[in-house]
Amino acid sequence: MLPLLYVHHIAIISSDYARSKRFYTEVLGLRILHEVYREARQSWKLDLALGEQYVIELFSFPEPPPRPTRPEATGLRHLAFAVSDIEATVHHLTTHGVTSEPIRTDEFTGRRFTFIEDPDGLPLEFYEV
Repeated sequence: MLPLLYVHHIAIISSDYARSKRFYTEVLGLRILHEVYREARQSWKLDLALGEQYVIELFSFPEPPPRPTRPEATGLRHLAFAVSDIEATVHHLTTHGVTSEPIRTDEFTGRRFTFIEDPDGLPLEFYEV
């Protein structure tokens, strides 16, 4: 078996770097670890952490193509964050102008969850643990 240790990070390409940076840092509360502009690629790269764990690389590129469909496009379906209180999460998102889907219950685990979209339409799930 391949000795994988854990998921190191997830890379996200944004269409509007400033808007996505604000969303992931101010709305979701991820912490900036490192930010660099790569002149040769005309691209920003922002490393973000959730608590002490490095989790997301946020990129900008000139004119990236849009996501083909939502959510059942081939590839990454969505990114899920564990939360302890789904109602408090929805309230926080609402106060920041983010609309969530109605809270649902996972039929297999009995856990509650909801979805939102990031500024580029990437589905984000909040799963109560």
